[in-house]
Amino acid sequence: MTGRSGRTTRASGQASAGDLLELVRSGRATTRGALQQATGLSRATVGQRLDRLFRAGWLREGAGGPVDSPLGGRPSITLEFDDAHAVVLAADLDTRHARAALLSLTGEILAEQAGTAALADGPEAVLGQLGHWFAELLAKAGHRADEVCGIGLAVPGPVDTGTGRVVQPPIMPGWDGYDIRGRLARSFSEHTGAATVPVLVDNDANLMAYGEQRASHPDCSAFVLVKVSTGIGAGVVVDGSIYRGVDGGAGDLGHIRVPAGAQALCRCGSYGCLAAVASGGAVARRLAETGVPAASGSDVRDLLAAGHPEAAAFAREAGRQVGDVLATVVTLLNPGVLMIAGDLAGTPFLTGVRELLYQRALPRSTARLEVVTSRLGDRAGLVGGGALVVEHLYAPERVEERLAALGV
Repeated sequence: MTGRSGRTTRASGQASAGDLLELVRSGRATTRGALQQATGLSRATVGQRLDRLFRAGWLREGAGGPVDSPLGGRPSITLEFDDAHAVVLAADLDTRHARAALLSLTGEILAEQAGTAALADGPEAVLGQLGHWFAELLAKAGHRADEVCGIGLAVPGPVDTGTGRVVQPPIMPGWDGYDIRGRLARSFSEHTGAATVPVLVDNDANLMAYGEQRASHPDCSAFVLVKVSTGIGAGVVVDGSIYRGVDGGAGDLGHIRVPAGAQALCRCGSYGCLAAVASGGAVARRLAETGVPAASGSDVRDLLAAGHPEAAAFAREAGRQVGDVLATVVTLLNPGVLMIAGDLAGTPFLTGVRELLYQRALPRSTARLEVVTSRLGDRAGLVGGGALVVEHLYAPERVEERLAALGV
């Protein structure tokens, strides 16, 4: 049996307590009887394994469900994942700003904070600042530090998810190969006095895609999000799981070579990259050359919100450049939803994307395609980061490890 993230749940008497929790969390089996049917376990064994989950505080009994027997009788008691037993912290880093949030285990944002945090200041300073923010968020929401079960962090660069380290990030000077997980775990402990907790790190576009897909398009089996801000990157979610490629490099659209960029120098050191001609930073440079004060993608976003005509024209042309590349992406992946997010995700840019995408892609590839803009906005990476932690910590195999550590 396959779970919400493509995991296979053991059956025929082999299901663990973690497998039972996965069945309940996914909604595929929410009564004791349904768990017996789904796993082949005896009633006594199901009861024993559920007892461990109840003692850990991870399950609770809900309202009565439908009667299991055709002969009638009392309604079955439903089982629910108890999302009140812990909370999650998440942060999303951009080149000059950061956001952080405290979330419930079901993704509700309980408290959040945003402010200046320049990646150029280096990982020691930025991750130290996040630890301070985390302590403030806990105090603001009235939660204890020992309730935090993990931290999710979104960064604007390619990530080796096995180590949590960024790999040759073009816009993160001084971060290459740095132990982000270890430093952020220590920063959390230093500012809260609590024990260290697991830290998961992933690319920002990946986590934005994960958050948006789960929140707004849970039934979409092939989902692509393109973030256009300082750089350009894509997150791909297939069958409920992030697709990262063999070493975390999937989705790096900004460094695809395009004819229009032949003379444009990218921040990666190469000429001709899409990001050099169509990112928020590239649009800001074009505006600055015409005398319009703009230094970053966020400045362009403000100009677009104010209806600035030159900003809109440049954003539309950037959208056409990105749409030309996305025609290939859509043909290759055949997604059901293509979401545009980031600083340029407005009507002018989206119009440009549509113009070239539908012109260049085969009708077969776009017949069932929805092209939309972000629904979660600046919170997408935070929601995705929180979800990544929850799915990691409550995966069946990790549930067994954690229950053993709790002594239940």
